[in-house]
Amino acid sequence: MSSCCAEIFRRHFRPLAPIATGETPVLQRIPGIRSVLFDLYGTLLISDSGEVGAARQPAADPNAAPQRALAEALHALGIPGDGLAAQGTQYLFRAIEASHARSREAAVEFPEVDIIEIWRTVLVELTREGLVKQAVADAIDLRRLATEYEARTNPCWPMPNLRKCLAELRGDGLLLGIISNAQFYTPDLFEALLDEPIQHWGFQPDLQYYSYQHGLAKPGLELFALAAEALRRRRIGAHEVLYVGNDMLNDVFPAQKIGFHTALFAGDARSLRRRGTDQR
Repeated sequence: MSSCCAEIFRRHFRPLAPIATGETPVLQRIPGIRSVLFDLYGTLLISDSGEVGAARQPAADPNAAPQRALAEALHALGIPGDGLAAQGTQYLFRAIEASHARSREAAVEFPEVDIIEIWRTVLVELTREGLVKQAVADAIDLRRLATEYEARTNPCWPMPNLRKCLAELRGDGLLLGIISNAQFYTPDLFEALLDEPIQHWGFQPDLQYYSYQHGLAKPGLELFALAAEALRRRRIGAHEVLYVGNDMLNDVFPAQKIGFHTALFAGDARSLRRRGTDQR
């Protein structure tokens, strides 16, 4: 299914260019860095929506992008989706909210969903309402449905000079990793855009932390702490790590609390989050 997910993204994505932020670069040399960790959406990748799909909110307009995307995604699976889209997207966002609420009741401050389970819940609700036959729901490939929907709601493209940047970091012997609010299809999305699996670009398997795998999202500290522990096992201290992200709240603040050096990536107005009014 991995290659299938990548192919879905390739079919739908088209070149995007960053939107200027008007920021003046502040570049300082940081000696002693041995590892560079990145956020993905909005940092390594231009994200048209600015964030991964599970973080987005529904629109009231039945002709809005989420409804159109679901109708098209269902059609791609051979299911007439026009009559299901409005109700389906409502179930989608309700399921996400309910999952978050259950996690918070279990003392998870910043929860993350598994989008496959969310889509499973959506189909249960559509079946219960008689909008989808049980046999049809049982035959749906949930991973493909999730990917078809994401490809339509969140077009992505590599940031300018990404390949060169990663090649130079690898050439300098730096260990590369990822800490990202992401879903199962995110590595496939990266492969679709850069033509090689994510490990090919230098990202160590034990230094890739995706929120869906742990049920925990940024700005929680847990994913950063896991990365710091993995680096300690390699005898790399937090003070030898640089974390790069586009969001002060989700990226910079938690990374600093763990002890990493940080860089706010201000390359695209879609995703730059300074959070100037946030008191945290």
